[in-house]
Amino acid sequence: MPCQSCGDYVPERRAALGYQTCLPCGEREARKVTRCVVPQNKQAYMLVTNRAELAWLNPKRIGG
Repeated sequence: MPCQSCGDYVPERRAALGYQTCLPCGEREARKVTRCVVPQNKQAYMLVTNRAELAWLNPKRIGG
């Protein structure tokens, strides 16, 4: 099966798992998404993927 990004060969076992990109292209795509886990006061941890949302959660933000 050819990779959707570069056209290289995708191993059969990887394709069987549902991946349609080769390992190097998949790694590149995965590194584009950043995540941060933020502890909240008297609450559970919160997963944040949006930088603006992270700034909004700061109780000491300026101009908010």
